[in-house]
Amino acid sequence: MPDNYLPRVRHQYEALPYPHRDPQDEHHRLEQTWLEDLPMVNHYCFAGRQTFRNGFRALVAGGGTGDATIFLAEQLRHTDAQVVHLDMSSASIAIAQARAAIRGLTNITWVHDSLLNLPTLGLGHFDYINCSGVLHHLADPDAGLRALQQVLKDDGALGLMVYATTGRTAIYQMQTLLRMVHTDADDDSRRLTTTRDLLGSLPGSNWFVRAANLHQDHKEGDAGLYDLLLHSQDRAYSVDELFDWLADGHGLHLSFSDVQRGRAPYLPHMVLGRKPPAMLAQLKTRPRRQQYAMAELLGGDIVTHSFYATPSAATIAPYGDVDYVPFFFHEPLTGEIAAQVFATNRGQPFLLSHQHSGVALTVNPGKYGPQILRLIDGQRSFGQIFDLFRSQWHGKAAAPDNTTLFADFAEAYDTLNALERLLLRHHSVPGLGQV
Repeated sequence: MPDNYLPRVRHQYEALPYPHRDPQDEHHRLEQTWLEDLPMVNHYCFAGRQTFRNGFRALVAGGGTGDATIFLAEQLRHTDAQVVHLDMSSASIAIAQARAAIRGLTNITWVHDSLLNLPTLGLGHFDYINCSGVLHHLADPDAGLRALQQVLKDDGALGLMVYATTGRTAIYQMQTLLRMVHTDADDDSRRLTTTRDLLGSLPGSNWFVRAANLHQDHKEGDAGLYDLLLHSQDRAYSVDELFDWLADGHGLHLSFSDVQRGRAPYLPHMVLGRKPPAMLAQLKTRPRRQQYAMAELLGGDIVTHSFYATPSAATIAPYGDVDYVPFFFHEPLTGEIAAQVFATNRGQPFLLSHQHSGVALTVNPGKYGPQILRLIDGQRSFGQIFDLFRSQWHGKAAAPDNTTLFADFAEAYDTLNALERLLLRHHSVPGLGQV
């Protein structure tokens, strides 16, 4: 492998492959990664029209021990799609290969190299590239992004994760402290030992202790501890910095999606929803970028930024098109259950408390929201749902037209979609992996 990497970083991942994974676990569980759920990729990156067939190609750049690679390959097992796993750590690749072998996956190509060398490797171009937890460990993150873009198809999409500044405040305080502590520590094992010793004695006033619910890697063995607190090359980004870099600098559209919470942590009205201030209505009118930046500071708990980067906003499946199929995702939600929740206050705004995400906010269900939700089965398009709605209409006035129904259902859809519990696909695309 050409010397296009930071030697100390490569040494870390050879000695401590990350994340720690036991290949034998593949016998009884599939490790899922948030951005690589194909219905999500389809909704945000391909306007709901991607079949993931016809030679679809995915690259996992900096794939480590294989979480994203295995998850993608498993979902694509019965298609002609191919997944390429690239990493500079031979030890990490070996673990990923062992996991794939146990699952009998044959749709993965393994490449031992640095992502900075991608333009010269002759791997061709890709429809989708995952690069999770990698760019922030490069000496020049923009060089890494440019390398990814050079092997991305013009209509392709990136799934990226980088560290977030606000939620990692306590981590960077600890990293600074540990650099002071380890001025004379000359080997990794000693650094690990003294770090664990110190962590066991921190006072309750310490920021890392106070933010204990945000950070878990140090509890997952040496690899996690080292990656979290002892990494030699680690930087983070605010929302504004990401927009400066990726949107302004590279013309990319960013669709944020926090694990289990979707866009909720980036929307002030969802962060402040339980007891909203009077100014909330005004905040909701601000530009998308500004809302995201404000919400990051309001919540204070975004540890990583996970998002899709695409050529334009047109890659998102459009709400308001009768040819699109709405379907529930990420939890065992049905139309009947959703309808019951949205009907709790007899058509008036109600407090939606979403257990899985921890989000609570007031939602206007609309006049027809519960009835529409009840008809969502993951197979009917909006056109078919609205036709069925009208066939059951018993009102004295004429049944509402499609435009009226889309407008009435908009807030219910926006809320469930922001949580990634309601997604869209074009009716020409069969459902894949949906609840």
